[in-house]
Amino acid sequence: MTWLLALILLPLVGAVVVSAFLRANDRLATLVALAFTLVELVLIVPLWLSYDPSGERLQQTSSMDWIPTFGIHISFGIDGIALVMIAVIAFLVPLIVGILGVTDKLPEGRSAGGYLGLILVQQSLTIAVFAATDVFLFYVLFEIMLIPMYFLIGGYGGANRQYAAVKFFLYSFLGGLIMLASAIGAYSMASDELGQGTFDWATLVSVVRDAPLETQIWLFLGFFLAFAIKAPLVPLHTWLPDAAGQAPIGVAVLLVGVLDKVGTFGFLRYCIPMFPEASKTLAPLVLTLGVAGVIYGSMLAAGQRDMKRFIAYVSIAHFGFIALGIFAFTTQAQVGSVSYMLNHSLATGMLILVIGMVVARGGSTRISDYGGMAKLTPLLGGMFFIAGLSTLSLPGTNSFISEFLVLLGSFETRPVFTIIATLGLVLAAAYVLWLYQRIMQGPVRGDALVGAGGGPGTAMAPELGAKKSIKDLSKVELTVLVPMVVLIIGLGFYPKPVLDTITPSVEATMSAVQEGN
Repeated sequence: MTWLLALILLPLVGAVVVSAFLRANDRLATLVALAFTLVELVLIVPLWLSYDPSGERLQQTSSMDWIPTFGIHISFGIDGIALVMIAVIAFLVPLIVGILGVTDKLPEGRSAGGYLGLILVQQSLTIAVFAATDVFLFYVLFEIMLIPMYFLIGGYGGANRQYAAVKFFLYSFLGGLIMLASAIGAYSMASDELGQGTFDWATLVSVVRDAPLETQIWLFLGFFLAFAIKAPLVPLHTWLPDAAGQAPIGVAVLLVGVLDKVGTFGFLRYCIPMFPEASKTLAPLVLTLGVAGVIYGSMLAAGQRDMKRFIAYVSIAHFGFIALGIFAFTTQAQVGSVSYMLNHSLATGMLILVIGMVVARGGSTRISDYGGMAKLTPLLGGMFFIAGLSTLSLPGTNSFISEFLVLLGSFETRPVFTIIATLGLVLAAAYVLWLYQRIMQGPVRGDALVGAGGGPGTAMAPELGAKKSIKDLSKVELTVLVPMVVLIIGLGFYPKPVLDTITPSVEATMSAVQEGN
């Protein structure tokens, strides 16, 4: 068994254990789930070390027949892009499990075993999606991974969780069906060309990229719509603010930090190599959507009253930058986009967790219910500030190099789009600092913090008191946040290991475009 297969299967084993055998003991279920996720994180080390950036495009490959009549296999393999995304999943999930009970309180009658079992299933399916090398298998996993997320939002989310869960599911499911139609079209082309149909990714790339432009465009659009919904790009984004706003904090980290990246990954793995001419022909349309997302997401983020919906619109703006880099068709810009996928997961994941800690103390997601909180919780205020600086891509943080590479590489081929997108940098600084200032700075104020009472040892506004005990970060919360700070600062000053891993895979993608000329 390869390291990759172990990473896919281990969370499923953990899900069975915690959901079937430990439902009656929340604490034990949490500890066992945490143990499984930490082992998963450890397994990333040999997987990363065994990956050779100068070797074959797909490594750690394995395959077995599934439906041989139609040339369908259960096939897995990774390139540098998939490896980076699998690594960030393995890093984030232990933090999500470890923070359960701190930021997320389970609804009445719900067990930790059921919740954590769904988290582990989601982890396994998401890793499998990034690793799938059979297009039909990818489609099946693309649809199935919606199921645990649907139940996580619908069963454990906020007051409007059912609406948000159904909207999330229907958008992604319908996009997947359109993708299936295009996959069947590519299968038919392979059958005509080779005498037998296949869904093998590498074979389809070699066959479909030589198809007439009109055929490529129609097939491209099927895949693109599914990935644009998942990413999400404007105007297919409307499910995200509802889903992120209603999801529990840990689930929001998975949704915004990881699951959405399947869309941008799909652009690189499927749209561009399989349909290079269509990708170039329709690039202006995609770039327009991406840049529109940067400006639109930034402006709506600045106008949000709810912290969790603020995160959703910030992410829409960031995905616009990622799309810009991918469809600028330079190696530099695409490397920036892939590293942006990783760094957005870290920056946004940390910001969501910090906001969850704020909400756990104040009991409200409304920005206007807070003010001057850093006076009561200086450590939390500092962590909030670091997450915000990474989100606005300050030099020295992990996101800066990604955004810099995207803009530098995109300017070579798409200067007008790049100049417009650069306005998003100014807007990002404005809306992130505005959020921090409203919640953390100034006098202590807001219904979530100010009121009567306060317990012994509680930090309080001296003239007003505090509505409830407002304590600073606990040891558990620091244990979760400190590793994220280390990565944010570490990758800000030394991104070379990540860039060296993803660059050969990006170059292979660009070669597919050039060969399609």
